[in-house]
Amino acid sequence: MRRISLQWRITLMTVLLIGVTCVAMNLLLCSSGVYYMDKIADALQGSGNVILNEDGAASFDPQLIAPNEELTIVVDGAQGRFRTTNWYITAAVTLLSGILTYFVSGRALKPLRSFALQVEKVQMNNLADMKIDEDVLPEFKQLSRSFNQMLERLNNAFAAQRQFTGNAAHELRTPLALMQAQLELFSAEHPNMLPETAKFLTLLREQTERLTQMTRTLLEMSNLQQVARNEKLQLAPMIEEIFTDLAPLSDKRGVTLTAEGDGIMTGSDALIYRLLFNLTENAVKYNRPGGSVRVTVAKEPEKLLIRVSDTGRGIPEEYQRSIFQPFFRVDKSRSREYGGAGLGLSLVWEIAELHGGSVWVEKSSENGTVNAVELPVQ
Repeated sequence: MRRISLQWRITLMTVLLIGVTCVAMNLLLCSSGVYYMDKIADALQGSGNVILNEDGAASFDPQLIAPNEELTIVVDGAQGRFRTTNWYITAAVTLLSGILTYFVSGRALKPLRSFALQVEKVQMNNLADMKIDEDVLPEFKQLSRSFNQMLERLNNAFAAQRQFTGNAAHELRTPLALMQAQLELFSAEHPNMLPETAKFLTLLREQTERLTQMTRTLLEMSNLQQVARNEKLQLAPMIEEIFTDLAPLSDKRGVTLTAEGDGIMTGSDALIYRLLFNLTENAVKYNRPGGSVRVTVAKEPEKLLIRVSDTGRGIPEEYQRSIFQPFFRVDKSRSREYGGAGLGLSLVWEIAELHGGSVWVEKSSENGTVNAVELPVQ
């Protein structure tokens, strides 16, 4: 009974209990009824006559009725019908009780379903606004109170984490900018440095730039909750703008960018731009030279479905759920070649969740990958 719902468990246990009770009652009634019918039959074997009552009704006096074989057969038939009728009644009562139990238990479990529906609405981005109704049955009141306390603790923990990340990123920006400026200045003042020194400075500049990008992304992620999401956005012009910004990278790698479809939604212009930019940039970076990237927008009832397709080498199936985790890389050996810090797709996931949507790898093979984003219109 591991996979059976609680309502069905209550129903089956109740039917079993009622069935056993009815069978026991049936056996007792049958034995009692048959016993007394036998006593009546034995009594009717004696002599006796028909007696007329004062109102003219006929009755038998067991003391006056003579032995009669036909009467014995009638009594025996009545016993059989009595047993059969009792079993029919038992089956009917058990079945009716099961049906009533199913509907009554469903009504009794309604608060649990309501609780489950409220829990399903809890997301990481609405912990502060969500609170489970505690005005419920006594059996669920403690559970609701404990769940609300857990939500409050989780919200405080996430808030502290975001604050720490934001503060750390903010504090790192100044020294990183200073380091980058000093490296650029030193390179400009010493144009005739040794090749080993030049290579070393180039490596330092690359890693400093990488840290700067990581700090910028962390700062953006920590401030996502404060960004207003009430702007009307048209996606086709935004995608064309992204293609323009990525033109130097796509031209360098010989990747063709194409777009199809359009849609209007409500959200943050800066965040949705970042979401689409990161997905498209990833598709260009990890594409084959001379490949292509296609961004399509499809309108569906109350939502938009955005697909970013590339002709790259694909993502192994075991990694397809992990690529949206912070700092995750499918091929860590290529991280220096492509730059970044492994936060781009994590930021995409955060933005999609913040807008009430989702992002996932729709399909991936050696011929390319399709990442899909589902965003509500409102």
